[in-house]
This record gives sequence, C-alpha cells and structure tokens, in this order.
Amino acid sequence: MGIDESKRATLRRFAAVGAASPLVGLADDAAGENDVRGAIGGYLTTTPGAHFSKLRDDLQLGTGEAQHHLRRLVDAGTVESYRDGDYRRFYSAGEFTDFEKVTLGYLRRETPRSMLVTLLRDPDADGATLADAAGVSRGTISKYAAELDGVGLLSRADGYAITRPETVLVLVVRYADSFGPAAGALAREADTLLAYDP
Repeated sequence: MGIDESKRATLRRFAAVGAASPLVGLADDAAGENDVRGAIGGYLTTTPGAHFSKLRDDLQLGTGEAQHHLRRLVDAGTVESYRDGDYRRFYSAGEFTDFEKVTLGYLRRETPRSMLVTLLRDPDADGATLADAAGVSRGTISKYAAELDGVGLLSRADGYAITRPETVLVLVVRYADSFGPAAGALAREADTLLAYDP
C-alpha cells in the first residue's frame, strides 16, 4: 500500500525546504526515509519549537513513523528536543540559544503569544488590554505573566515588559507564518516598531 497523495504532496513541499537544511542527510537511509527526514528538516526550518503531535499531524505521519524518524535525527545530532511542560519541542540542532528555545516554545502557545505580540506592539499594555487581546480573563493573564516572568521572558516589576524585546520581535518576524494572523500582521509592521537613534 503506497503513501496517499495528500501526504506525498505535504512531504515533498517540506522536503523542498529541507533540501537546504543540514537535517536531511543520513547516507544509509532506505529509499523514502530521506524524503520523510527531509520533510521533517524543512518543517523544523519553518516551524521551530513545534511539539511532537503538531509535527506529526502537519506532516501527516503516523505516531510510530514520526517517532522513528525523529529518533534517528536526534541520534544523528541534527535535531534536538527539550521537554516543555507536557510537550516535547523540536529544533534544528545548534541553531537557537536556550532563551530563543524558551521564547519559541511560548510563542507556540496561543495566550502567551498574544501577550507577547500585544506587548511588542504596545509596550504600555496593561493586564486588561492583554486579556482583551487574547480573549481570556485577567486571571489567565496573571497566570501566564507569572510563568513568563519565571522563565525570564517578562518582567512584572513595573507593569508588564518583555525582557529582550528585540530577540522576541526577530523570532516573531522570522517565523510569523507559523504563528498565525496576529504575528503576521506584526511582522508586516515590524519596521515601524524599531527605532534607530545613533
């Protein structure tokens, strides 16, 4: 039984991106396995910090198939992962600092991403503004603000402030297509958020 055409098209699309990635090569791969690993490489190039289930579902892979190929890529040293609460997130090896990995992990979560995008756009946003933007309660904002403060992404010393806004903005802009419409809109206006003052 062959691969269905939808899955084949998805794998080819991401494998084309992965062709320029260091994640592709394991020379002893059987035919077809390089296609899957190339697709994983391409996917992680465009969607770093994706958790296992999202990667598996977006690439239309079976659970065992995804586990097998990710294990081979991790063993080869081309992919790395870390535990993020209930999730295991995956990245191209050696591409991101620990701070960037944590940031990408939170940008992959809807409410923290909304908070960070809102604060990038309006650094003076308060809890009510963040709650309205995210469509959640103030209590939910307080919960995530404490988490973001605990991992060094946010300071609550005087309102809410992103600790390294330039780094967060670069990650949002670079991977905006994988974060949804609000991140895409921010990416399109990013040049207006940067001030050059020599």
